[in-house]
Amino acid sequence: MKKLLIFSVLTLVLACTKSGEDAPNPGTPVNPNPPNPGTSTLGPGQPGVVGLAGVAAWDALNATEKARVKGWNSLFLHQSVGQDLEEGCKANGFPFEYYGKGDQTNGGASGKGLHGGIFVDVGGIANGNPSEKIRVFRENALANKATLNIAIFKFGYADVQDDNYQQVQTEYKKMVDDLRAAIPALRFVHLTPPLVYSTEAFAGNAAKQKVGAWMKDTFKSTDVIFDLQALESNDGACQQANVWRICPENRNSASDPSDVNGIDSSDGQGHLGKKAVQRISKAFLMSIYNAGK
Repeated sequence: MKKLLIFSVLTLVLACTKSGEDAPNPGTPVNPNPPNPGTSTLGPGQPGVVGLAGVAAWDALNATEKARVKGWNSLFLHQSVGQDLEEGCKANGFPFEYYGKGDQTNGGASGKGLHGGIFVDVGGIANGNPSEKIRVFRENALANKATLNIAIFKFGYADVQDDNYQQVQTEYKKMVDDLRAAIPALRFVHLTPPLVYSTEAFAGNAAKQKVGAWMKDTFKSTDVIFDLQALESNDGACQQANVWRICPENRNSASDPSDVNGIDSSDGQGHLGKKAVQRISKAFLMSIYNAGK
């Protein structure tokens, strides 16, 4: 009987010890939706220009690699053509979380790191005011310095014209330099300004090309440049007198309207068709992937 009693006590002690080892610390919260292992870690990145070849490069990635872009906190501020790009990303299975005034870029841990917003919502800034867009982007990036991984600024096609493109370059470069100094680990995806269909001087495509070329020369060794102009014009296949334009097959039309911007009513516009932007946005996603991989 005495041996049986000793055995029972030992069994009880061992059981209690094992239970204590396996049980979680009661003071530690348990995350019911832990992040997918390996998707939120930033790598060294791959600077350079992403153009037409970015579509096939994105298609060639496996699902696990593609999913990494959801684990990085990015901020994409834009206006109407940016809305087209967001819709294209959504159609490819990579929706952006809505970003409004005062919001935070903190969704990466739960696989919701893609954040997108329009300047008119975030700062009340309309197209044609690039200086104010730059100010608003800087302020929102700095407000999220503790969490933000990738900064993605996009001009509208009304922002860049012959009479202001040099000023736009100067102010944009200062914003990038300021953010790089304040957030040393921040990655950048630069977007060449979108084109319109008209190649008339007042439409500004020549000035937009100059800014696009400047972006590629200035940032290609340190950051990723998404060459939206190359995607829109099929690498310059659509042009007049050496001025690139958005190709008819990429532009929103009756046969391929934009989900959010309908059909352009003027040649001075350059929104993207639903089917076209589903393809084009793959290169955009590839640009984000290159920034963080």
